[in-house]
Amino acid sequence: MKSNFTLLFTLVFSTALAQTIKPDSIKKLEEVTVKGYYNHQTLLRSVSAVNLIDSSLIKNQPNSSLVSMLNTVPGVRMEERSPGSYRLSLRGSLLRSPFGIRNIKIYIDDFPLTDAGGNTYLNALDASAIGMMEIYKGPEANIFGANTGGAILINMPVINRNEVNFSATGGSYGLFHQTASIKQQYKNYRFSFSEGYQRSDGYRENSAMNRKYFQTLQQWDYSHAGSLKAFIFYSNLKYQTPGGLTALQLDQNPRLARPATSTLPGAISQQAAIYNKTIFGGISNAYQINKRLKHVIALFTSYTDFKNPFITNYEQRYESTLGLRTFLDYAQVKEDLRFNAQIGLESSATKSQIKNFNNNGGEATAMQASDRLKASQDFAYFRLNFDINNKFLIELASSLNFYRYDYESYFPVFIASKQRKFDIQFMPKAAISYLITSDFSARASISKGYSPPTIAEVRASDNNINNDLQAELGWNYELGLRYKTKNNRLYASANLFSYHLENAIVRRLNQNDTEYFTNAGGTRQQGIELETAIWIIRNKASFLSGLHWRTNYTYSHFRFENFTSGTSTFSGNKLTGVPENVLINSLEFNFPKAIYLFLQHNYTSSIPLNDANTVFAKRYHLVESKLGFRNVSIKKIHLDLFAGVNNLLNVKYSLGNDLNAANGRSFNPAPGINFYTGLSIQL
Repeated sequence: MKSNFTLLFTLVFSTALAQTIKPDSIKKLEEVTVKGYYNHQTLLRSVSAVNLIDSSLIKNQPNSSLVSMLNTVPGVRMEERSPGSYRLSLRGSLLRSPFGIRNIKIYIDDFPLTDAGGNTYLNALDASAIGMMEIYKGPEANIFGANTGGAILINMPVINRNEVNFSATGGSYGLFHQTASIKQQYKNYRFSFSEGYQRSDGYRENSAMNRKYFQTLQQWDYSHAGSLKAFIFYSNLKYQTPGGLTALQLDQNPRLARPATSTLPGAISQQAAIYNKTIFGGISNAYQINKRLKHVIALFTSYTDFKNPFITNYEQRYESTLGLRTFLDYAQVKEDLRFNAQIGLESSATKSQIKNFNNNGGEATAMQASDRLKASQDFAYFRLNFDINNKFLIELASSLNFYRYDYESYFPVFIASKQRKFDIQFMPKAAISYLITSDFSARASISKGYSPPTIAEVRASDNNINNDLQAELGWNYELGLRYKTKNNRLYASANLFSYHLENAIVRRLNQNDTEYFTNAGGTRQQGIELETAIWIIRNKASFLSGLHWRTNYTYSHFRFENFTSGTSTFSGNKLTGVPENVLINSLEFNFPKAIYLFLQHNYTSSIPLNDANTVFAKRYHLVESKLGFRNVSIKKIHLDLFAGVNNLLNVKYSLGNDLNAANGRSFNPAPGINFYTGLSIQL
């Protein structure tokens, strides 16, 4: 690490006298808009609970993980139990997700990244693949299909000029992250190729990570009205899973992997890990039929080779997905009324071949079970949008959702092919937004959420196909305010919501540590989300040319309701895995010569780790900082040089707890103070 820092600062000071470009962050801010899959809409007037993560946020965060970046958004919690092991919730709990991402719909450009079985391999993506993110919290329900958590739209970096980019970052615990990309534009054709490589030894034993990533985007505007887009990525990800520790083991040695017991081997001897090879591809066509009518159609497919040597078994899973999304967009503009309507369809199917074997030191031996499942998820939707006098916005939307899965078993007992079909679900939404003044808006919405069990819940690690699981559903009621100054120097928003969920799906453990899922009752989730961003100083001529402050606060009053487990009743208890208070503050200092300093503080209150609320993770204060030179120019080469510190206070905390863990193995310790340094080059 010393040699890395020496090299970095030698480069920094040798280029400090070079010509500099004024930081983009101190230019006059543009009006912030969200895409929302259709027409662009100013954030101020949006009827949805949406947050935007753009380049101004991304540039200050570590580029080797999405965790710190996503956790700046109120109502969002992302965890990483070890490098590469993501978990994510939007206004909710991680009760359904011992690992991975469920109950959230994620799109990348025009294509659903979430498969028909309800699973999303977000960790397959390299962080450099993300140009911008729109986060829709709560059951947007209709246009994004079945979910009760929300949706995330990922937009890839824009191709608006010819450029070549290279970056390299090194840090503590063997971290190395390298990316390279090329973007080219030739008249009506543009393309990009990018690759990423990342590795880490990890803070704990058995927590190494390695990912190789490649993607390409091709876009051809074949006429003034039509545009064809193709997108492909390939990811080869491996990360070891150290497993949870008890409170005593955490105090004795937080870097331990899960040790063996008298009845079960440990994580190291079983070589516990995830191996994920995924290829994803999609092609879409957008055609402006006339000035009012537009048609978009997208075809997408993916294949995943997934292996998971675990403590109790060795799982092999082969998944293939094929799907289509299409919609018609109609827009009409009159003097005092703008009318917009969409009608669309999304259909996808995912086939899964799942086999489980005994795990003998990381080798698959005798077969335990073999099953095939096919999930089919279809929905049709309709959305109306009325904009009256550029002040009053009304949105009415609904969807019809169809979900079923087919299954057959080959071992240990043969079960002929059968099908389970869920009832058709109607998911409505009604929302309004009113511009009280040109800078101040109020909004209100009511929407229904619906989420059927995922394939990973129907066929969990107990190797049984569970046909008793029912879909979650509930109603969300919401009020919101947004304010910005005319020069966009200040932005503030507030959300107040109440969400009543029924048939909550939760994870349970058997005596042998295998898991299963059940419907345990309901939850009542009430919360407040506050967000403020302000340029305190924005003066190019002064020593401190810019000072930007952001603060986000989340209050989550989430409680169980009619919630049982066996003979125990947990009604009124705090929702497992959800901190009641989260406060994020950040300061960005901009100095002459393109020097910047970024500081961020994250306060997270205590987190209940079991349904009985008898075990809690302690509250923590997490401080991060980043110092660098941005947009330093040497002839035609632009350099960014930076160094950062994570967990500056060297706090002991767990970023990803195992909920309702067997024998108290709840904790996955995060690293103490750690460092990184890097360089990016743009030609």
